[in-house]
Amino acid sequence: MIPSKSNLFTLGAALLLVSFAAACTDDVEAAAESRALRTGAVYLGTAGNFAILSKTGITSVPPAAVTGDIGVSPIAATAITGFALTADSTNVFSTSAQVTGEVYAANYAAPTPADLTAAIGDMQHAFTDAAGRAPNVTELGAGKLGGKALIPGVYKWSTGVQIPTSLTLTGSATSVWIFEIAQGLTLNSGATIILKGGGAPRERLLASRRRRRARLDSHLEGIVLAKTAITLAAKASVHGRLLSQTAVTLINNTVVEPTL
Repeated sequence: MIPSKSNLFTLGAALLLVSFAAACTDDVEAAAESRALRTGAVYLGTAGNFAILSKTGITSVPPAAVTGDIGVSPIAATAITGFALTADSTNVFSTSAQVTGEVYAANYAAPTPADLTAAIGDMQHAFTDAAGRAPNVTELGAGKLGGKALIPGVYKWSTGVQIPTSLTLTGSATSVWIFEIAQGLTLNSGATIILKGGGAPRERLLASRRRRRARLDSHLEGIVLAKTAITLAAKASVHGRLLSQTAVTLINNTVVEPTL
């Protein structure tokens, strides 16, 4: 039985791309290993300069802790709410006690508007690229992935995907995973999507055509490329980036961009 919504991290209609620098030794599921193939990384362009990037707004119910820059475009800074912004004297960016980085909006001074337009374009190109990859593995585990370890490849489901415990992604320094999920990705409370192998993750990505929700105490290591909204419930955390073609909502969350 799926737990109540307050205990879940749900990402709707999702595609997940992951690459990282680590040497991995874990075993992987035999069925996936026989079919999944190495795939090229998805290029984020200047969208990769942001921990959170949105076209329609970023909302925080404090306290949130974001490490990295955040930005909105083509909408103005009024769409960034709950952050108590303080404008820099140049009006190129703002700061917030909740953001270890800088805050950008389309109505700030040059070169911010042009930079944000480029970043939004790069985000949309990355989504199209990732969502257009042909699958190597389809309908793995009938959408139930708890406790599995998967090697790199493009995985696709016509249903939703549930992770009741944790999902481990095992690979090499140049590994990439893409998950194409038609009806949503759900992590139970306390479940995680993690990268295994002892090295620091470089880049993790999740692209989704519908609403994504991060639920209580869940943790995602990955970059979310969203066609619609990304919503994190209380105490959910992300080590990666949240890149949405609509809105991003935080509620007492931690978002840390990956280091290069």
